[in-house]
Amino acid sequence: MNRKYFGTDGVRGVANIAPMDAETALAIGRATAYVLKRNHKGLNRILVGKDTRLSGYMLESALTAGICSMGVDVLLTGPVPTPAIAFLTRTMRCAAGIVISASHNPFEDNGIKIFNAGGFKLPDAQEEEIESLLDNPAELLANLPPPREIGRAKRISDARGRYVEFCKGTFPGEFTLEGMKIVIDCANGAAYGCAPDVFRELGAEVETLHAKPDGMNINERCGSQHTEDLRARVVASGATIGLAFDGDADRLITVDEKGREVSGDHTIAICAQSMLAAGTLRNRLVVLTPMSNLGLRIALDKMGVSWVDAGVGDRLVLARMQKDGAVLGGEQSGHVIFLDKHTTGDGIVSALQIIAAMKRSGKPLSELASIFTEAPQRLVNVEVREKPPVESLPGVAAAIAAAEKELGRSGRVLVRYSGTQKLCRVMVEAASEEAVERICSAIAAEVRAAIGAA
Repeated sequence: MNRKYFGTDGVRGVANIAPMDAETALAIGRATAYVLKRNHKGLNRILVGKDTRLSGYMLESALTAGICSMGVDVLLTGPVPTPAIAFLTRTMRCAAGIVISASHNPFEDNGIKIFNAGGFKLPDAQEEEIESLLDNPAELLANLPPPREIGRAKRISDARGRYVEFCKGTFPGEFTLEGMKIVIDCANGAAYGCAPDVFRELGAEVETLHAKPDGMNINERCGSQHTEDLRARVVASGATIGLAFDGDADRLITVDEKGREVSGDHTIAICAQSMLAAGTLRNRLVVLTPMSNLGLRIALDKMGVSWVDAGVGDRLVLARMQKDGAVLGGEQSGHVIFLDKHTTGDGIVSALQIIAAMKRSGKPLSELASIFTEAPQRLVNVEVREKPPVESLPGVAAAIAAAEKELGRSGRVLVRYSGTQKLCRVMVEAASEEAVERICSAIAAEVRAAIGAA
């Protein structure tokens, strides 16, 4: 099915412009309530949470109106991380959980993503059913309940506390964080209200950065994509580790005690080694994506750990993990899934697993991160006005073919569109920095010439 609304991670766009306007949000709420109520008999409520974007108020109200209009109750959590909604949907026995967030995007953007009753991202079939109802709402309108059956909405006062306890429960009981100093960059996003509490309550001394959201400063020169402030503060304060979350706290980038950024690929390698030693790495298998660095693959091979590639995006990583029986998988961007701990990627849970690895080994993060050296790699995001098949662009296709011929087995080229933004991502991996820069720039230039934004 050709998707009009749902991309790789829900519905996303600029706030107050369709599909991120109040009218579409109301329709999404109505269609979601109708589809999920029908699929989950006896579960007659939907959880709705959000990050700290200004537009979250508008979209939250519109979604609530749509859901209640179909005779389904709404539980409102206020600002909490996306993985908190996945957890609470399952434990509070809701038919679905809806998150209003555009993750790492700037504040002008927003999004709507949906979890099913089990806390997993909504299956394709149900997204497609919601899509069809958005453009053809006759069935919805024909099934509006009478006035006495309209749904109610209420706020859940202890949502953050419940989630904090869940996160703490994923940290091994034999360890504490006593004696550790942790600097946390909350990205002025959803982590600000709960991440510091998790680490403090486990015994750490915690310092927070960018934890004063104003509705417009989410992800602004901070968080997992901008670690400059965090790196400097970790060194200046003598901290044990720095943790950088994105706007909805499902991603994590760490900073070691020397102020060096540690990627999601390193998180996977460190945790794979620790879990292997603890006997918890099911099937000795890890799920990666084509964006994962060659150095990570070599490191896993040396450990005797098998790896497979899923497509890019956490939905595809999760699907492959479930199919192959893996409990660890993720992306270089810091979106890592510990399926024995949670149903989705969770930045706070990831941080606790890295710290557990440090505790088990008795080694600082800088030493653990030396588990592999990254092969030279560059990723360029090119703003585009449209997204035609890459192979239909002659100049781009020729540049890719020339690069692959030059690199042979000593490197990789990946050109793909973002599922959530008007971007074409050009990734090149090679044996030298010179080759990476030259080849990546050449392909990006062809993309820009063919479909670059004005």
